[in-house]
Amino acid sequence: MAITLTVTSKGQITLRKEVLSHLGVRPGDKLDIDLLADGRMQLRPKRGTSAAAVFGMLVKPQRSLSVEEISEIAASGWAGEE
Repeated sequence: MAITLTVTSKGQITLRKEVLSHLGVRPGDKLDIDLLADGRMQLRPKRGTSAAAVFGMLVKPQRSLSVEEISEIAASGWAGEE
């Protein structure tokens, strides 16, 4: 099955959903491209850590504060205490 893509004036192409689905990639995933000697290229998904996993590492679990604790923090903030 041949799929024709158009090159923009900026030299970019957009891969269609069926191509991305065939490769098994989602938004945020990366692709590896090998430029072959005969003017062709080989495109494949880059395996490894996904963007979602990286952003998940930034989240630090915190315990929930009680209403009393929130009130104390707010009151000390208004009073200029740290």
